[in-house]
Amino acid sequence: MATYSHSRVTTFENCPYQYKLRYIDKKKPETPTTIEAFMGDMVHQALEDLYKRKKFRQRVAKESLVKFYRDLWKKNYSYDILIVKKGLDAENYRKMGEKFLTDYYDRMKPFEDMTILGLETQDRMTLKDGNQWHVRIDKLGCDSKGNYYVCDYKTNSRMKDQNEADEDRQLAMYSIWVKDKFKDAKSVKLIWHMLAFNKDAVSERTDKQVEKLQDEVIERIREIESATEFPTNVTALCDYCGFRGECPSFKHQAELEKIEVVEQFKEDEGVKLVDKYSEIKTKLSELKTAEEEFKDNLIRYAKQFEIDVAYGSNKKASVREFDRIVMPEGEDKAKFLQLLKDKGVYEECSMLCYPKLNSKVLKDEIEQEIKDKVNIEKDYRISLSRRKDLEEE
Repeated sequence: MATYSHSRVTTFENCPYQYKLRYIDKKKPETPTTIEAFMGDMVHQALEDLYKRKKFRQRVAKESLVKFYRDLWKKNYSYDILIVKKGLDAENYRKMGEKFLTDYYDRMKPFEDMTILGLETQDRMTLKDGNQWHVRIDKLGCDSKGNYYVCDYKTNSRMKDQNEADEDRQLAMYSIWVKDKFKDAKSVKLIWHMLAFNKDAVSERTDKQVEKLQDEVIERIREIESATEFPTNVTALCDYCGFRGECPSFKHQAELEKIEVVEQFKEDEGVKLVDKYSEIKTKLSELKTAEEEFKDNLIRYAKQFEIDVAYGSNKKASVREFDRIVMPEGEDKAKFLQLLKDKGVYEECSMLCYPKLNSKVLKDEIEQEIKDKVNIEKDYRISLSRRKDLEEE
């Protein structure tokens, strides 16, 4: 049995290939961390220190909290930390974190809204399938009425709405551990301190909801453990990934970024192949447009001179008029198809939709008896798109 966590499962959901590199191949990312993650870590450590000092009845001034954060930043910051957003530097993020702390301090002082039971609490709990689930709670507290609080500090630039809070997996899974450890818990409230907005998002789950969530997590773990292929999944998150140099979707780009001479860039075999392919696709598109235009011109010409064959230097073009039916649309289409079935014509006139069948087989959405009758083989599809990194320049 293995140990899973919200972070580990989320990695698989976001990009199976990154999951393979990190958790199966045990590879280290090329960059140590992103500036967002680093700033978040410094803020977490500063708040942990604040509550530790409060536990021992020490007076914690706001200036002292800020100084601790600044010293921590200076001690741990390194220039290989990844900064993605253009126009921002490390100092911008340092100041953001400082503001998060001062706003939180002003809103929460004197920090006596709950009894603190644990800070950066780490433990494991056993799931129903025998696997372990890693529990890491930023701040765990309770009050005298039997209410327990699982709190998480978030430095995200987007506020978590109520639907997101009510659907969140991370803290809800931790609530299972809380109820198991603290038998007097009458309720477990999940709180996200959204530091960028100086507000909290709050949610609470019923036992039935938590049970359903654990079943969903176990099912996702089964999916992970049975996976034999780990495809890349290109999203906006790729900009923050530390494995771009090993990723099939970005490896070539990373190699090109090392080239400083324009002539060497243009001589790269991959660059030449893509440029030539793009040129051919553009010409084909232009020719297709020209073909449609010339077809229209030929039809007009044939109508004008009342002919059905036009002659060229060494070829001729036949222009024949014919009738074709136009299928009903909307509700009328469904009625029409049903009429064909009722009259016994549908099977003779219908065609197999290969894309839909292909999708159902690959997604395991069709009976095994049908799947056993087909073979699955590898194929390739090439598509062109504008380079995102060039659009931002």
